[in-house]
Amino acid sequence: MRPLVAIVGRPNVGKSMLFNKLVGKRLSIVEDTPGVTRDRLYAEAEWCGHTFDIVDTGGIEPGTDSEILTFMRRQAEIAIQNATVIVFLCDIKTGMTAADQEIANMLLRSKRPVVLAVNKCDRIGPTDPDIYEFYNLGLGDPIPVSAVHGHGTGELLDACIAHFPTEEEPDGPDDVVKVALIGKPNVGKSSLLNRILGEERVIVSDVAGTTRDAVDSYFENETGKYLFIDTAGMRKKAKVDDRIEKFSVLRATMAIERSDVCLILIDANEGVTEQDTKVAGLAHDAGKACIIVVNKWDAIEKDGKTMDRMRSDIRRDLSYMTYAPIVFISALTGQRVDRLFALINYVNDQAAMRITTGMLNSLLADATARVQPPTDKGRRLKIYYMTQAGVKPPHFICFCNDAQLFHFSYQRYLENQIRATFGLEGTPVRLTIRQKSDKEG
Repeated sequence: MRPLVAIVGRPNVGKSMLFNKLVGKRLSIVEDTPGVTRDRLYAEAEWCGHTFDIVDTGGIEPGTDSEILTFMRRQAEIAIQNATVIVFLCDIKTGMTAADQEIANMLLRSKRPVVLAVNKCDRIGPTDPDIYEFYNLGLGDPIPVSAVHGHGTGELLDACIAHFPTEEEPDGPDDVVKVALIGKPNVGKSSLLNRILGEERVIVSDVAGTTRDAVDSYFENETGKYLFIDTAGMRKKAKVDDRIEKFSVLRATMAIERSDVCLILIDANEGVTEQDTKVAGLAHDAGKACIIVVNKWDAIEKDGKTMDRMRSDIRRDLSYMTYAPIVFISALTGQRVDRLFALINYVNDQAAMRITTGMLNSLLADATARVQPPTDKGRRLKIYYMTQAGVKPPHFICFCNDAQLFHFSYQRYLENQIRATFGLEGTPVRLTIRQKSDKEG
């Protein structure tokens, strides 16, 4: 396992900005609103030949009454328990506060190594004398840093690395399946992730839109290794007026791009809504292997045909993804959740399938003999051969004499023939038509 550096502190001291500076990417949402970073957010960083993970946490508000702030405090505590070293960030502009002292006491009790950093020391030159009051926290020498300009970050990372274990284990093979949990707000994405992980890894609340960042969680069991990416629920465009909310939609789209498999969660009580079709469309357009997960199945009154009716409604409303398997679960009770792993492995393998050109062309000969290619004004479509150009999703190229004659309906027919022969369940298929004159052939 790589060492883990956790950045903790009161809300609005600049943790997310420091996280972004250390990682070198704009991964964490940075806003002046306190409490914007609600969940832990992980990223990989490198310094002086050491590769490690950094986690940005929601601000710790000691003794708070707010439900969300209490959740954030619990999330930060979980990050502290798992950290190799903790960076405790304070703010020189506000000076040392009672909340800083309470957090310092909590960190001292954790028995973890702590590096004290004081942010917003933006001026270059002699050390600001205000920094000396932070010695009162009892955490050793404070390191002046500027998350905005990057001053002091090298010294801060050197102090962190000093606490790393001497031998770093080499990383294992990259056989981890990346799974994005996507869907509209309040459909149960975080509840499902918590059920899988068996710990309260993600904030679960009835307040729609609680998860704002895409959060990565590593999980391993007898079926394989997985990286679950929990994403903020995607709202309708009209409702995305809040700037932070816009970031979340962008982040969810980025999470889909990073993933191998998308679990598209649908609320069993509501069925497929217009918003669900948009969310599913993003995963389909990105060419990702997909599983349609109908959550809250325990809350539905059933008769013998309820599941079949729901399945046919989903197939009708998501007609462009008939390839995606449908599974009915309850994140609350755990019903059928364990079946997801075998299905994730299966659709991931299907999306990575390679088919030889020989097999494709014997299929092509059979398909064109069964249904003649279309003609127009006496000119008949000739398909010379087909080859696979890529995987994830499987991408096939057809070479023909006239791309204009290659109607969409005939492309769909060929795609269906490929699926009937080779499976490719759970993954979109890309078909590219290339025109090649008879002389070239």
